Amino acid sequence: MVSSDQRRRQLAREKFERQQQRREEARRKTRRLAVIIVSAVAVVAVIGAGAYVSRDGDDTKDSADAAASASPSASPSASESKAPEPAMKIDKKAKYSMSLKTSQGDIAIAMDAAKTPHTTNSFKALADKGYFDSTKCHRLTTEGIFVLQCGDPKGDGTGGPGYTIPDENLTALGKAGDDGSVTYPAGSVAMANTGQPGTGGSQFFLVYKDTKLPPSYTPFGTMDDAGLKAVKKIAAAGVTGGAADGAPKKAVTVEKATVDKA
Repeated sequence: MVSSDQRRRQLAREKFERQQQRREEARRKTRRLAVIIVSAVAVVAVIGAGAYVSRDGDDTKDSADAAASASPSASPSASESKAPEPAMKIDKKAKYSMSLKTSQGDIAIAMDAAKTPHTTNSFKALADKGYFDSTKCHRLTTEGIFVLQCGDPKGDGTGGPGYTIPDENLTALGKAGDDGSVTYPAGSVAMANTGQPGTGGSQFFLVYKDTKLPPSYTPFGTMDDAGLKAVKKIAAAGVTGGAADGAPKKAVTVEKATVDKA
């Protein structure tokens, strides 16, 4: 017959064993979670490294690969892209011009409204309400691709108007070559996006030297000679800190933007 003391010791031992089992199970769960986290981080690192390697090659690699690490990206926050784009009000058959009065000189852009009606209409709607006024051109790229990027009210590449517009005119620059790229000629003006279709907002880029990129950025305009000269001068001053991609050393503020019939 089991005494009460023996029974208490047995119950205590069983309780201790249950506690140990629970602790061991907790440790196993923690280890599994750690493995999952480490694996996820490793996958992200590999993807990031792969993108960097494939996109930021030297001159012996495809030009599209060399350019893509500095692609004209725009990354609006999750709160963006919820509003509808502006109602169509432009005359699709008319010619329009966007004028940028900047701290580094005036830039006139002839817009192709017939081929890019959504883009032209959006720019006019935004410009009419002063959206671009007092904004900075936040990004200059001087290697791989050669662009000055503007149109972000936040000035950090994450800003947008709260809606997106469809891609347009993507075949205008011809068929992509074997490297998957087309040439955006010096003087071109095109929409930046997140890298996904139909994600254009308000950010755009000014090409100051022939640049190879995938044909996924809406080309909607062409700078005049004076404007191209002004952007080249900004590019010649380089990037802050001596990098190849970042804020232009010669700060550029869009003091006033207008879009009118040419």
